[in-house]
Amino acid sequence: MIKAEGLTKQYGALTAVDQISFKVEPGEVLGFLGPNGAGKSTTMRMFAGFVPPTAGSAEICGHSVITDALAAKAKLGYLPEGAPAYGEMRPREFLEFVAAIRGFSGDEQRTRVGEALERLNLTAVQDQSIETLSKGFKRRVGLAQAILHDPPVLILDEPTDGLDPNQKHEVRQLIADMSASKIIVISTHILEEVDAVCNRAIIIANGRILADETPETLIYRSRYHNAVTLRLSRDGDLEAVAADIRTVPGVDHVEITADGRTLTAFPDDNEMILTRIGDLAGANSWPLEQLQLESGRLDEVFRTITSAEAA
Repeated sequence: MIKAEGLTKQYGALTAVDQISFKVEPGEVLGFLGPNGAGKSTTMRMFAGFVPPTAGSAEICGHSVITDALAAKAKLGYLPEGAPAYGEMRPREFLEFVAAIRGFSGDEQRTRVGEALERLNLTAVQDQSIETLSKGFKRRVGLAQAILHDPPVLILDEPTDGLDPNQKHEVRQLIADMSASKIIVISTHILEEVDAVCNRAIIIANGRILADETPETLIYRSRYHNAVTLRLSRDGDLEAVAADIRTVPGVDHVEITADGRTLTAFPDDNEMILTRIGDLAGANSWPLEQLQLESGRLDEVFRTITSAEAA
């Protein structure tokens, strides 16, 4: 596992990370969420050994990142923010350099470098200098070096930053494929990343952990959970429909969007109101374009939790 206990980092009077504690077991893909400046990257850098903690401890597979740093780093694949690399090198050359540092040579080095290039779809640009690559390709080179030695722990700081939708899908599929046998921590502010690949989420703000739950549990906390959203055609009378919906048992209140064509009915205590509203729509022949049950909105939960902390 990886573990943090009372992990703290101070820069003068600024406390970037404030006594956080958590552990991650094999098979978990942890989304480490927070707004910019929350302490996400600082925490990842402490685990990777780039930044020493002011107080507390961090361990990777039983090795302290402070007192047993080399053994901890041997178990870790790390993709830092920005994926820095030597721009004058070519991807194959850079990965060979990283493989040599990791202790691989000969056939094993060639095999590992070839597999990393193939898994990240870098073969076509393997002999092009890194400084001339697009941001997306540079990101993939960074991810290739992180998985090159097949580490049991991966810490990925914004792994899909700069990738197009197809590339994001490929990287997320790669993470999903690796997740059964590894511990994976993804530091991100992109909420769709958590929804797509994570089975656990920690929300951090002002250096403190505010929530540690599954994405499903977080979504359940959304005020939109089990709400019903409907949209009318332009000739529909949304105000009249809203008045009818307010009489439905289990409806707490109704909110209408500014364009006057969409409304959301919010349930009382997460009660299921979809069938009742659907029956009413059919009986009254509402000119519906959309009728949708809301599962919940992670972005709304995120804003609620972090805004409360800021306040």
